[in-house]
Amino acid sequence: MDFIIEAAVKAVKQLYQTDIEPAAVSIQETRKEFEGQVTIVTFPFTKFSRKGPEQTGIEIGEYLKNELKEIASFNVIKGFLNLSISDEYWISQLYNNITADDFAVAKPNGEKVMVEYSSPNTNKPLHLGHIRNNLLGYSVAEILAADGYEVIKTNLVNDRGIHICKSMLAWQKFGNGETPESSGMKGDHLVGKYYVAFDKELREQLKPVLTEVYEKHDLAAFKENQKTKIEESLATIAKVKEKRAQTDEANQKLIAELDEKIAAEEDKIKEIAKNATPIMIETQQMLQKWEAGDEEVMNLWHTMNGWVYAGFAETYKQLGVDFDKYYYESNTYLLGKDIIEEGLAKGVFFKKADNSVWIDLSSDGLDEKLVLRGDGTSVYITQDMGTAQLKYNDYHMDKSIYVVGNEQDYHFKVLFLILQKLGKTGADGLFHLSYGMVDLPSGKMKSREGTVVDADDLMAEMETTAKEQTEAMGKVDAFSEDDKVALYHTIGMGALKYFLLKVDPKKRLLFDPNESVDFQGHTGPFIQYTHARIKSVLSRADYNAETKPAVTELADVERDLIVLLDKYPETVKEAAKSYSPAVIANYVYELAKTYNKFYHEKSILQAEDEDSKQFRLALSASSAKVISKGMKLLGIEVPERM
Repeated sequence: MDFIIEAAVKAVKQLYQTDIEPAAVSIQETRKEFEGQVTIVTFPFTKFSRKGPEQTGIEIGEYLKNELKEIASFNVIKGFLNLSISDEYWISQLYNNITADDFAVAKPNGEKVMVEYSSPNTNKPLHLGHIRNNLLGYSVAEILAADGYEVIKTNLVNDRGIHICKSMLAWQKFGNGETPESSGMKGDHLVGKYYVAFDKELREQLKPVLTEVYEKHDLAAFKENQKTKIEESLATIAKVKEKRAQTDEANQKLIAELDEKIAAEEDKIKEIAKNATPIMIETQQMLQKWEAGDEEVMNLWHTMNGWVYAGFAETYKQLGVDFDKYYYESNTYLLGKDIIEEGLAKGVFFKKADNSVWIDLSSDGLDEKLVLRGDGTSVYITQDMGTAQLKYNDYHMDKSIYVVGNEQDYHFKVLFLILQKLGKTGADGLFHLSYGMVDLPSGKMKSREGTVVDADDLMAEMETTAKEQTEAMGKVDAFSEDDKVALYHTIGMGALKYFLLKVDPKKRLLFDPNESVDFQGHTGPFIQYTHARIKSVLSRADYNAETKPAVTELADVERDLIVLLDKYPETVKEAAKSYSPAVIANYVYELAKTYNKFYHEKSILQAEDEDSKQFRLALSASSAKVISKGMKLLGIEVPERM
């Protein structure tokens, strides 16, 4: 609505002899309870008019109505000038803009942005949390591309580290040569099986170590620095327990706080004790051998990672996501070590007595952060520094977006701050797209305990649910078996993707598979069904897209539909600016709802005359086009029939 802003600037100049910038004109969508489509906020202009906001609105409204043929009428509610745009304008928008092939096709803006998502570990299969990550990253990349950015989709594979060695060591100990072929399991599932086996064995080995600590008070198995920390925790526990014993049982709040302190200290001891178990000592030794390039360890690593990559490829294909570039932390951690040396030379980092390397961020409101272990092995942030440098060297992008869960908020604050302190080019263009966790009705996901919500299983369940609900509605009787299978996949994945993407990324969400496939709710299948309904109408009509019917007046629902269609380009821009697919998801839902209202209120194929019929067919075709475009940005297919 730039023409309204320009006219408002002229109005202020003409009426109040004041020059203002276009940015000073605040326009917004008119609230549904008032008449109009566009609202101008008049409060800022009262200092020029020296009149109340309502009188100012009336004067500007009269000026605009006289100057712009597009303004049919106006009304003023306090400081808000509500403008009703003429039907002639909206009809023109439909035929000259919305129906055009290049509608909502942005020109390249000259900026390059990298979106990193998925970032799996090669010690287990993808789970529900990974699904949200992949869908969010893929959709954000598609939205940015639609807004004119050159987008590079990348996947940083966490293919090394202590957690990878856990699966490798467990397979060595308990695997008996098992392979994906011999077991009939996907490779990522097989490796994940041994990650769970490792944790089970660790818990067994931990019991006698904790017995030595708590019952025998024997700390001989620990290093000196570990002993010191355990003794400090034991002393704290003793003091807190003594205080708890003296606390009145009626003071439940204080008792709960004391119990939390005890549990926290016990957790500290448990973490130290884990590292003293034989299996963890072996794992640390394996990691050191890996970093030293030990041939046997490297061969096993290549083999097991190969199994996992094959499994991931199947999952990504089923999920409908892809990547332009893969990065592997095994290729970046050494570069990270080079950056550590650079930071030490610059005085950004410092060494402690145990030879570990740290950065002090207390002046930035954070704390000290470990960047390299005393034994010379990398931590996550070491690798991330190296990867950030490598990515920038490869692409020289203007922005780099990391799609990672909100449990890593602190990590990315530290990473970005370190890179800025090191003076790295591109550090100011880094952004962490933080998102909330996903729960199922049965509770939060877990991984090491083997109760993770597996991505492959969930996708299969979604297709089964889609099949059951679709067949119950009798919608596929005329479909071939192959077409049915394809439709169930489209609906199931549409339900899953839409449910996860319609919620603001920052919010934690509860995913209900059954609710997500509701054909009448705020769901993907509802939107998919609307698209199929439109396609059915068009297939039964003699629609001529080249004609411009002689329609001059619009029913309210027709006008509402055009207004909503006209908003699509700015909706894409809003979604790109906020990195939020939820903006697109909720827009498309509103469009589907509005079309269904139009469908029920206005006869299309049996319209009162041919002009009305062709006009409503044009509205229908445009609605289908925009629904398809919007859903594509979410990675969701829309069927031609359902």
